[in-house]
Amino acid sequence: SAKKLGFSSSNPNDLKVVEGIGPKIEGLLKAGGINTWTELSNTDVNRIQTILNEAGPRYKLAIPRTWPQQAGLAAKAEWKALKALQDELRGGK
Repeated sequence: SAKKLGFSSSNPNDLKVVEGIGPKIEGLLKAGGINTWTELSNTDVNRIQTILNEAGPRYKLAIPRTWPQQAGLAAKAEWKALKALQDELRGGK
């Protein structure tokens, strides 16, 4: 059902399902020990922001405020709810 709603993957290691996370940010998060949707959903936004800040100014535009919420929905396979949330967001914000 994830594919039907336009998600590229239902693999819990694919953090790019979360709006606002691309390949480079996914790499930063994984280097920081956040490898799955469940781990991301349980990570404090301030910790995610610290990872982004430490990676340099190019990641200043990334706003991880909704990333744990989105990851939690993906981890529970609540694809319709995730799609509805993402339809309201602009770049994960």
